[in-house]
Amino acid sequence: MYKLAAAFALLAGPALATGLQIEIEGEGANGTVTVDLFEDLAPQHVEQITALAAAGQYDNVVFHRVIEGFMAQTGDVEHGRLGSDLRRAGTGGSDRPDLPAEFSDFNFDRGVVGMARAQDPNSANSQFFIMFEPGPFLNGQYTVIGQVTDGMDVVDAIKRGDGPNGAVIGQPDAMKTVTVTE
Repeated sequence: MYKLAAAFALLAGPALATGLQIEIEGEGANGTVTVDLFEDLAPQHVEQITALAAAGQYDNVVFHRVIEGFMAQTGDVEHGRLGSDLRRAGTGGSDRPDLPAEFSDFNFDRGVVGMARAQDPNSANSQFFIMFEPGPFLNGQYTVIGQVTDGMDVVDAIKRGDGPNGAVIGQPDAMKTVTVTE
């Protein structure tokens, strides 16, 4: 019986651990996004994200890089807070250490949440992105941390950036509050 239950668990996909409720406000998006976090795929990344959220570090952090048909990136708790000089948004992290990659076979499909990083695969820290559309070129190259389960319409409304790097001009939309859910 145990083998049968384990087989069904594997077919169901990654176990859902904790989650996030993200309240977004701005010129484009206004509403709540619910993200289920995949603790079994990326335990260190999920621990880091939930610790930062529980400490209020993500509150008032902007979506600094938003590319139509690709993704919306946020989470720069060092340089990406509303009211700060946003010219450096996207270049910072947190006071916590960078994380070793936790790559998986989970595909970067619409609504999947992944960790942003620099060239070094072991450089993810606080920034993450939400996919607008599938990005198979990211599979196995970036750490998947979760998936949006409610509020993709809010994600779809996030103010888009300009140019190939997707930098948001003017006032970007922001995560007003981010709370951890069980």
